[in-house]
Formats: sequence, structure tokens, C-alpha cells
Amino acid sequence: MAEFLPPKERRLIPRQEMPEQDPRERIRNFAEVNLGLTPELAIREAQRCLGCKNPKCVEGCPVGIRIRDFIFAIVEEKFDEAARIIKQDNSLPAICGRVCPQEEQCEKLCIVGKRDRPVAIGWLERFVADHERERGIPDPEPPARRSGRRVAVVGSGPAGLSCATDLARMGHEVVVFEALHELGGVLVYGIPEFRLPKEIVRAEIDQLRKMGVRFETNTVIGLTATVDELLGSEGFDAVFLGVGAGLPRFLGVPGENLIGIYSANEFLTRVNLMQAWREDADTPVLDVAGRDVAVFGGGNTAMDAVRTSLRLGARSAKIIYRRSEAEMPARNEEIAHAREEGVEFVLLTNPLRFDGDENGRVRSVTLQRMELGEPDDSGRRRPVPVPGSEYVEPIDLAVVAIGNSPNPLIGRTTGDIAHTRWGTIVADEKTGRTTRRGVFAGGDIVTGGATVILAMGAGRRAARAIDEFLTTGVWDDPQVAHGTG
Repeated sequence: MAEFLPPKERRLIPRQEMPEQDPRERIRNFAEVNLGLTPELAIREAQRCLGCKNPKCVEGCPVGIRIRDFIFAIVEEKFDEAARIIKQDNSLPAICGRVCPQEEQCEKLCIVGKRDRPVAIGWLERFVADHERERGIPDPEPPARRSGRRVAVVGSGPAGLSCATDLARMGHEVVVFEALHELGGVLVYGIPEFRLPKEIVRAEIDQLRKMGVRFETNTVIGLTATVDELLGSEGFDAVFLGVGAGLPRFLGVPGENLIGIYSANEFLTRVNLMQAWREDADTPVLDVAGRDVAVFGGGNTAMDAVRTSLRLGARSAKIIYRRSEAEMPARNEEIAHAREEGVEFVLLTNPLRFDGDENGRVRSVTLQRMELGEPDDSGRRRPVPVPGSEYVEPIDLAVVAIGNSPNPLIGRTTGDIAHTRWGTIVADEKTGRTTRRGVFAGGDIVTGGATVILAMGAGRRAARAIDEFLTTGVWDDPQVAHGTG
């Protein structure tokens, strides 16, 4: 068993590096880039934790994981105990350990990070979850009681899965409705295999099945059934809306309807959900091989799309972003991986129009150089056009990855659920209560595009509020009308 080192010795331990696939190899496959910590590396990294009496890192975790406790369990080589501690607050640790921006949340507040690089909390969470899965995840314990109440969870993304987990633990009957044919929401259609293997998502969902949660796929709430019908003829006592924000935004420039221009949603869904990268795929294959690809945007989705295009055989792959790298919302790790793989970054540049050939296929994009002006509402400096700086860049495939908006279907079919002018659902930040009695909402459908762990936090808060509502029947929350959106 590893020993607990004195604080001075802990501070001398350098942050352990995550083993990775070589960039020259990984651009030819869809296998996971990060290979995970070995037990030896995990224990050594865990020894860097100072064990603060008032751990600030927990304040940065949207679901409140007892970070110090699970890290100390790793030091003692009690990996199963570490998994048990994490899963008290996070039902998707293998996922969050891979895709959550720990550097902006728990690790950002790590005291070790004041003098050195912070403790690799995310990597340790991933290690614990992977170790448990490889050994065989124990079946979850049944709830202490059965309430006899039924809850419909709409959407099987992180908000819905988190909410369903807690509700099942509380003894409620839970049915999750998913519009697509595979469960997981953005976890399966939005995040590539090389960043989040789909077998991991399936393993997490299997745990919910063992808890008694029922899943119904190919069910579009708003078309197949409405929220009113769920609360009426379908016999549910409450509904949680975790449908995400899956309506793609476009650039709004001339020529954007040319052949070969995709939204990131379509591009990544074809690859991730329809497995267009497989030679034996029976779905429409993206014609990327040998093409010059331009991806517009600077977030994680843009990085996913541009790195995917290289793995599909693109001749060249560019990120075109209207701000500088300092303003890019993508994780530093994703930017670094993209660079290592040969992605070209064309920064402070904005598209003006696309032009095509006689067959209506995109052949070039006219771009304009930008410079940074005063900060906008987001706090980032606003890009301003540089006069006379236009130029033409030859491309033959483009992906637009500049964000998503909520799908308006729920709003169109359920008139008494208030929405903001951006199309998000109005819901109380602490409880997820909407303006419709018995209906709760959380995740991207409320906040707009955000992170997996923030959506999970919203799902957990809503589950507690749903349980209270089902127990007491009380709905008179005056803050709902002024909820966030």
C-alpha cells in the first residue's frame, strides 16, 4: 500500500502525464487518444493531493463529488472504495473523467495549482471508473422503498441520465424517452469515438437498466406523444425535459446551401451514430477522403469535427475562427491534440461567402481578416473586420460548428411552458421547475449549450425537486416565473 507523504514531499511530485497514442498513428484510427493512467501513475498522482480540510476543488464540481475522499482512497489502493465514493454524486464517472473541462472547474480551484500544475482530478476519476468497469461493475443496490409514482424523463443525454439515476434511487418508476435509435444523446452522436468510446456510454446506461429504469427509443416527445399526454393518458406524475439544444446554427452567408457544407450536428452524427467511418457501414458515407476541409468555430465541437475529418482521410483540415486562440472556448487539451495531428489554425478570420462549381458543390470560401476590439457581452474581445483584407481560400468541404439552439418542438406542442426569446425553457435554477405544473427541465434546453457535468448537475437538482413535489404535492414556487433561461 502506498504511503501518505508529508506535505513538503507531496509538493515535490510532478504531475503525472497521461499516456497517449502517437499523433502519427492516431490520425489513421478512431481508437481513443488518451490511454488512461496505470495504477502506479494514478497512485503517484493521487499522492500530490494535500488533503485540504476545506477542499476548494469540491466547490468547483457541479455535482459536489467528495474529491479528497476518493483521491485518498486511491492512495490507499482502495480503488473500489474510490468508485463507490464518486458514484454517490456522479452516475457517469467514466464519461465525465474524459470529456468534462476539469481545468475550468474542480482543478481550477485546486490549491496545488497555486504553485504547480493542479492535481489531475479528471484523470483520476477516469482511472477509478475504468478500473471498476474492467473488473466488472457491481450491480446497484435496489432502492429502500418503492414510491408507486411514475416519472417521464425526456432525453437520454447527461441531464436526463443523471436525473433518471437519482429518481430510480429514490424509488420512483422512471421511463426515459429518446428520439434517436441509440441512447446517450450528445454523448453518442456528438462526441467522437476517439474521445469517448461508445462502449463506455453503453456500460453506464446498462447500470440504469439494472436499477429498473426503462428506455424507449425512436420516441419524439412532441410528435409521438406530447407532454400533455405523458401527464394525462400515459399516467406519469411528473416530467423532466432534458432534450438538449440540438438545432444547429449557421453562418448566414451567401452560398451556405452548396453541396459539401454540413452542420457539425449532421457531420458528427453520421460519423458517430451511423458509423460512417467504417468501410462496411450501410449508411451514407461522408465523402471526405482527399478533400480540403474547413471547419468554422472554436469550441470542442469544432475540434471534434476537424480531427474527425483527418481520420476520414482529408487532404488538409483547417479551423477558421474569427477570434484569437485566447478566446477559443475549446479545451486546451483538444486544441493541443488537434495541432499535434496536423490541423491548421486560421485565426482572426471570418467567412463572407461560399462559391461553388457548375454542379453546385462548394469550391472556395471568401474570408476576411479580423482584429480584436472592445469586449462584448461574453467578456471576450469583439472581432472587427480589417478593411481590404478579403481573400479566397480553396476548399471542397466545410463544417459549421458555431453552436446550437433549442429545438422548438416542445414549445410548439405545449403552450403553457414558458420559453425565453432564445428558445430555451424558463426553469428555476435551483429546482428545474417550469411554468407548467409537474414539468421540470434542465441542461442545455434551459442554459443553452454547456458542459456534460453542468447538465448532470441540473438533472440532479431537478430529481430532488421532483421527489419533493411527488411527496408533498406542493408547486407554489413564485421564482418559476422569473427563472433562468
